[in-house]
Amino acid sequence: MEPQMKRWKGSLCDADSWVAYPVLSDEQSQDVELVEAFAAPIINKKETSRLIRELNGLYPLNGLPHLKRVRACREKGSSHPLEVLVCLVSEAPDVKLVSIDSLLSSDGAKWEGLGEPFVVKIPARPPLTRPQFELASQHWATSFHEDKQVTVALRGELFTPRQKATMHMYMTSALTAGIAAMKLGMEAVGAVIVDPEEERIVAVGHDCRGHHPLHHAVMVCIDLVARSQGGGCYCFDSYSDCRFSLSDSNPSQKVSDSEAGTRPYICTGYDLYVTREPCVMCTMALVHSRIGRVFYGSASADGALGTKFKIHSQKDLNHRFEVYRGVLRKQCEDLNSADTPIKNVI
Repeated sequence: MEPQMKRWKGSLCDADSWVAYPVLSDEQSQDVELVEAFAAPIINKKETSRLIRELNGLYPLNGLPHLKRVRACREKGSSHPLEVLVCLVSEAPDVKLVSIDSLLSSDGAKWEGLGEPFVVKIPARPPLTRPQFELASQHWATSFHEDKQVTVALRGELFTPRQKATMHMYMTSALTAGIAAMKLGMEAVGAVIVDPEEERIVAVGHDCRGHHPLHHAVMVCIDLVARSQGGGCYCFDSYSDCRFSLSDSNPSQKVSDSEAGTRPYICTGYDLYVTREPCVMCTMALVHSRIGRVFYGSASADGALGTKFKIHSQKDLNHRFEVYRGVLRKQCEDLNSADTPIKNVI
């Protein structure tokens, strides 16, 4: 039997009161790193193509393919229309007085059309998000290969109103489970695992550390999913709010060996909704169970999906997944507050 979902106070229109933002990798979310370089004005615009070829031969700017060699002069009324990157300051000859002649120590006739060099700060790495691109472009003309899904997600516009209403409903079930745990004297954390293709709740769990010290809400949920597939290590029958459902396509709990070999591994393709950001242990369990996406409501000081670590984006792991924060954030934060009366949360 599919777990019943208690209605939260308010309607699904309350989905307008929160935004799900992506938890990006450090590379995607860090500030733009800048390095110093020499640039020079192009006095004779007709010489631009030739000068670029000469500079590419002498200073190829290896490792900086995201930078455009030439940019338009930003000063209005300037006597020169274009400026060109010459080289990184770290690559320049060690001379006390920097000039075009000292930087380009070769046939001076090659560099006719260039003015005297000046120092600029340029982005050291290619931008990965639109905010990084906009900051980088303030310093020097930069190429950008945009991931439009990330751009839309950062604006909080990735999910449609219908999708948000569904997400609201699933997190509501997690909140209800968290309150059940609170009433039992355990941590007020609830979790729900969903099959998004079937739009079906597979398992609902809450903190059960009164039963076992490792039974965090997420760990309970993963084990309940395993039970729905004929596995699992623990029994949570004594907790009425911890439950699982069987797929309509597999009404029998028993799975044959041949079927088990063709089934996805535990949480493959599933979504997790959890009221509080998972810890390291729970996050690694999500990695190993092949979760598809994680949505959490409130951050945690020891959280491993954005606050203290970003395990989901580690490149050396054999599975990575998307993470979104902020679903019913206020309600989840209220649930975490030890002095918040239950009546004010539901």
